[in-house]
Amino acid sequence: EEKPKVAFESWTPVAPSAIIHPSSAPIYTTPREMTQDDIARTVQAFADAARRADEAGFDVVEIHGAHGYLINQFLSPLANHRTDQYGGSRENRMRFALEVARATRAAWPEQKPLFMRISATDAAEGGWQVEDSVILAKELTALGVDAIHVSSGGVSSYMLKAEPLYQVPLAKAIKETGATTIAVGLINDPNDAEMILETGEADLIAFARGALEDPNWPIHAHHILDGGEYDLWPKQARERIRAKDRALGIRQA
Repeated sequence: EEKPKVAFESWTPVAPSAIIHPSSAPIYTTPREMTQDDIARTVQAFADAARRADEAGFDVVEIHGAHGYLINQFLSPLANHRTDQYGGSRENRMRFALEVARATRAAWPEQKPLFMRISATDAAEGGWQVEDSVILAKELTALGVDAIHVSSGGVSSYMLKAEPLYQVPLAKAIKETGATTIAVGLINDPNDAEMILETGEADLIAFARGALEDPNWPIHAHHILDGGEYDLWPKQARERIRAKDRALGIRQA
């Protein structure tokens, strides 16, 4: 009988509990449950990374606590089956995230913004829910996290249906706690982004793949929303955009 291929056979990963993601078996190795010493070292590693980021000249640090990564695993009852002070109740499952936030804030200069990205919901029965994220957001804000970047999913195979603006209601729910929020997820139309900000559903808009597809997206947005000047465009594109607008009857800035 042929054995299934296993990646990284010589490396045993760690996790809150010895549970493998449903989509990972049998390709990846089942993780080892972290000891409390492992947890303490990992919290310190986040703080050390923040110090290095400051020394390297970065202006903002964002802690990634979403999408099935370690912090998200500790938060979710689907991935965290621990019976010590880091598992069980919501308060216990939040402990690692709050320790990371506290240590990172202490290591990161007070005048520099600190963000944390979270999955507001696992989108799965028995998982982490928006109501849990509301409580987490209040705690993070009290610790000095300046903005909550609100995404979803990652611990289970279930995901919210991806469509334009599908995660904005999650950001709105977190913003209602008084936290500063970042909305993300298929916000590609500048008019949609402007509407989110004007209606107060979020304070900031994040996008990544849209910028990879169109590095000039911010100029497009400025042009669409405010009739931005053509001089903002790269020289190679400037006249083409002007001619296109002229043909469409768009006013010339």
